[in-house]
Formats: sequence, structure tokens, C-alpha cells
Amino acid sequence: MNEMISATILLFLIMDPIGNLPIFMSILKDLDPKRRQIIIIREMIIALLLMLGFLFVGEYILKFLNLHTETVSISGGIVLFLIAIRMLFPSDEGNNTGCSPGEEPFLVPLAIPLVAGPSVLATLLLLSHQYPQEIKLLILALVVAWGLSMLVLMLSNVLSQLLGVKGISALERLMGLLLVMISTQMLLDGVHSYFNL
Repeated sequence: MNEMISATILLFLIMDPIGNLPIFMSILKDLDPKRRQIIIIREMIIALLLMLGFLFVGEYILKFLNLHTETVSISGGIVLFLIAIRMLFPSDEGNNTGCSPGEEPFLVPLAIPLVAGPSVLATLLLLSHQYPQEIKLLILALVVAWGLSMLVLMLSNVLSQLLGVKGISALERLMGLLLVMISTQMLLDGVHSYFNL
């Protein structure tokens, strides 16, 4: 049960719905509010299907590549650490959405890479390898994290008015700090396992 809670928190932090709020709002700002909600639901469902698929095939990918748990844990920790650093010290680079004003996005960039990005897929790969017997709990953790992310994005207008730009920025940095700690622990666990071989 503890693993499920940890996995849920980890996945929610990496999906980073708070950090994605401004981008989602920027892409969807010229669309009708009802249509906006429909697009968010559609893109989130596409992202969920992709993430579930990756959760099931992740272990087979690792076996095919002949990667060990320690390798995955250390590399996963490094990747998550880099993501956390980007959350703590954001830059304006890479905020290019790739959508023309008023254009309705499909698949890219909302579902992929904003929600189901490489970092989430790499984490699912790691989790499926670490807990191969707990696949049902991992599915539940993924669905809960996805549901929370969906809720945040559906309430984007309310949250942006409530928190303001500075509030959203502060919350994202707090999430980044938590992710730094989780990634460091993952890295240390991998190093510890490697030297105990």
C-alpha cells in the first residue's frame, strides 16, 4: 500500500499539472469554454491510454535491452533529478506550443509530451520493473495520479484566479523540491543495490 501511495505521488509530481496549467491555458485560450473542457478530457484520455500501454510493455522493453534494476534506478533518479531542477529553475525556453492561435490541438502537445512525456514513461518503465508483482496497484496509482492531474487542469480557470501567477510558480517549485528528494532517494537506492551485489 505504501508503494502505491509513493507511486501515485511520484507520478502526479512528474505529470506536473500545476506547471502545465499556463501552457494548457495559453493553447486553449481562443476556444469556447465548453469546447476547452472537451479537449482537455480527450487529450487526458489519450495520455492515459499511452501511459497504461507503456506500463504493460515496460518490463519487456527492459528484458529485451538486458537492463538491470540498479541501472534503471540510477538512470531514473538522474532523469527525475534533472526534471526537478527544471521545475525549480524554470526558463522561458521550450514554451513554444507548436499550435497556431485558435487551432485545436490533437495529441501534440497536450497529451504528448505535456502529460505523457518521456519522464512519465521512463518512470512507468522503472516502476513496472521494480514492482512486477504489483501491476494492479501500479495501474491504480497511475489512474489516481492521472485523475488528480485531470482535476487540476479542468479547474484551470479557478486555480489561476485563486493562486495567481506567483502562486502557481511557488507551488510548482514546491513540487520540484519534493521531486528532488524522491529522485535523490531513487539514485541512492540504485547505488546501494549495486554495491551490495
